[in-house]
Amino acid sequence: MHPDARSQMTSRVVRGVVALLLLSLLAIGLTIWRGYGDEPMDGQAGQPMTSPSPMAQQQVERGAYLARAGNCAGCHTARGGAPYAGGAGIATPFGMVYAGNLTPDLQSGLGRWSARDFWRALHFGRSRDGRLLYPVFPYTSYSAVSRDDSDALYAYLRSLKPVNQPNMPHALEFPYRSQIALALWRGLFFKPAVFTPDPLKPAQWNRGAYLVRGLGHCGQCHAERNALGALKAPDELGGGMIAMQHWYAPSLASRREAGLARDDAQQFVRLLKTGIADARTAMGPMADVVYRSTQYLNPTDLEAIAQYLIELPATDAPLNTPAPPDALDLSSGKAIYRDHCARCHGLQGEGAPGAYAPLAGNRAVTLGTPANLVQTVLHGGYAPATAGNPRPYGMPPYRQTLNDTQIADVLTFIRRAWGNGASPVSPLEVMQHQ
Repeated sequence: MHPDARSQMTSRVVRGVVALLLLSLLAIGLTIWRGYGDEPMDGQAGQPMTSPSPMAQQQVERGAYLARAGNCAGCHTARGGAPYAGGAGIATPFGMVYAGNLTPDLQSGLGRWSARDFWRALHFGRSRDGRLLYPVFPYTSYSAVSRDDSDALYAYLRSLKPVNQPNMPHALEFPYRSQIALALWRGLFFKPAVFTPDPLKPAQWNRGAYLVRGLGHCGQCHAERNALGALKAPDELGGGMIAMQHWYAPSLASRREAGLARDDAQQFVRLLKTGIADARTAMGPMADVVYRSTQYLNPTDLEAIAQYLIELPATDAPLNTPAPPDALDLSSGKAIYRDHCARCHGLQGEGAPGAYAPLAGNRAVTLGTPANLVQTVLHGGYAPATAGNPRPYGMPPYRQTLNDTQIADVLTFIRRAWGNGASPVSPLEVMQHQ
């Protein structure tokens, strides 16, 4: 090739690379601008309420109900700490995030926040001083909360006893602790949105959609996340592993997992109200949701949630691939089941109504992942204590009794016996889900 031609080609390549870099920087800049610039600043946000008007008791009571619907105390109350005073650590793949103080303390809580500041946090994911909040605080769902409900929540939190407890600094890895990185994340994955009722749906469905997508933030657990922690399809509720907890939140759309048919509605309402219903028992993270939140919801709202979930577009979760009947030796698992499980769950996995869940034909047993079964055997299975089921039966932990191979054997037997036909469990899977 002639030197001049080679020089011209090199020059074109360099210009192309430079142009590509400039376009990439422009795209990043626009993304960051979107993350920061989602709300016009008018100078009014963040002004302290020095002389707040008397808050109607009805609004405070409504706010207390909404706080339970959103399970706010679940994250904003440290174990043994004052309610809503923050300090609870929330583990994420990117480091530890600590929940803030929501009491009306002037120094460490929301005492200097206005109602508009609070709504801006829910709707835009911004603190009073304009800082971008980490989406561990699920503003990606709370963005759908109405201004009236936000004001009622604010009224309730202002009615609490102030607790002076400074917020703990987050312990996030670089670059996730950077506001610029957070702005980039928001530009890619977050857009503030107000819930808009579907005019083609009845009021009950719309109320259920509002609760599930908004304050209930169900998709934060029941949806998959990408590598950067953003929800892939939160409204589909297609199931997903709960980060750092080794529990699987099953699909609420698949009939093979936890999807609802129309005749399931009342049993589902009972599950959210009491923590137990027929073959269903709320355990693990869901037990905490029932204990702190859904048991306090009124029947109308619970029925609305059920109606919305019933009408989710049905999806088909991947089927297990059963091994041929003679390919697995189930004798070890069968013996372990007989010695440790049969007294409560029955020799045929039939369970005991109102006490011990049946294992035969139970969708929780045949999920594609054995994660929840592993957690239950290792740490025990406990339904929440509720007003409708104040003394629930429980299952003891077997971490000190059975090793990984024995747990794999008994779970394989349970998932294969009585026509269940689910895939076997290996000792490696038991180790991975601990």
